[in-house]
Amino acid sequence: MRFLFRPPANEAAELLSLPWDRPLEEWDDRLLLEVPQRGISRHVVRFVAAGGHVYALKEIAERLARHEYALLARFEEEGLPSVSVLGICVDRPGDQQAILVTRYLEYSMSYRWLFSRPPGDHSAEQLLDTMVVLLVRLHLAGVFWGDCSLSNTLFRLDAGTLAAYLVDAETVERYPSLTPGQRNHDVDLARERVGAELLDLRFGGLLPDDIDPIEVADSLPLRYASLWDEVTREETFSPEEQQYRVAERLRRLNELGFDVGEIEIVTSPEGSRLRVETRVSEPGHNRRELFRLTGMEVQERQAQRLLNDVRAYRAWLEQRTGGPVPEPVAAHRWLAEVYQTVMAAIPPELAGRLAPAEIFHEVLTHRWLLSEQAGRDVGTAEAVRSYVANVLPRTPAEVTTPSVIAERATGR
Repeated sequence: MRFLFRPPANEAAELLSLPWDRPLEEWDDRLLLEVPQRGISRHVVRFVAAGGHVYALKEIAERLARHEYALLARFEEEGLPSVSVLGICVDRPGDQQAILVTRYLEYSMSYRWLFSRPPGDHSAEQLLDTMVVLLVRLHLAGVFWGDCSLSNTLFRLDAGTLAAYLVDAETVERYPSLTPGQRNHDVDLARERVGAELLDLRFGGLLPDDIDPIEVADSLPLRYASLWDEVTREETFSPEEQQYRVAERLRRLNELGFDVGEIEIVTSPEGSRLRVETRVSEPGHNRRELFRLTGMEVQERQAQRLLNDVRAYRAWLEQRTGGPVPEPVAAHRWLAEVYQTVMAAIPPELAGRLAPAEIFHEVLTHRWLLSEQAGRDVGTAEAVRSYVANVLPRTPAEVTTPSVIAERATGR
């Protein structure tokens, strides 16, 4: 057997004691984790815990494993939204297929798991819009998916909204850029697969009765075309409108979750023509700003929500002190006096239910709801107590919570 693992090497070393010479279907259950929110796969997929991390192992033909390994590694380097690959095991005894090893995407959910939750949490339209954003990002990067579906997508909460990540890349082809025909073909394949998956949910009793699976799936090309036009179209405007129109376009792109690269403005007698280079990496302005101020690494919308709270706290400090407070000072105090205080109030047995930044976002939302009901600002302390008692316990335990891993590892 041969192993090919990406750095860090110590992470891969934790996995070497597993029985790689045996088919995944024959592995002892005591070595495996049961992941309740996993999707449906046409391959044998198993989950294991090692060194405090969770990994997905997929048995697949060596040619496809090497192809997917190389693509996922490039996607990670480029910042494309996909799962992170660790390595592959090839040349296994007999005619056994290779095993692709990816890192489990913490706090992620499959579409089936989302629909198994109480009605109203997330709609089919919301999942479809989130997946369309993912598809547009990939197409901008010259990625032809070839198997875009809800099953091959993982969803993760980001300040109450959803972010989508590519899971399966074995059918992916990479080009310098995609032609309209290639993009339309990928969209048509996605429409067919989504329609079948929603019908499967209907037969399983997981889809609300007021949702028409075919109607929702048929809306996918229109949703895609609208977003693609929004992020790629050129605009023409008069010189007097230039500053306003450019700012408005950039704001709109940022709201949609895209970064902006080069901006080109070409003037002519007919007016100014604006061309914007839309970047396909995950949006980064708010994330970078929050990291600069606090050292925290979170998702983009979470960062936006936390930054808003930092700014509100800074305004409160300035009102209290009667003078200006430097932004870094306000952020440092917010981190110690607000954010960490909230995190310390979360009981250990509930701490892993959601990502810490998502918990803080939900506390802020809960505080607003309580304040609306009370007709006054209830304050963060009261909001945290109520949230811990009434909201967070209803969130299912996350499989990558350290306590869950420890329990599985010790066989309890």
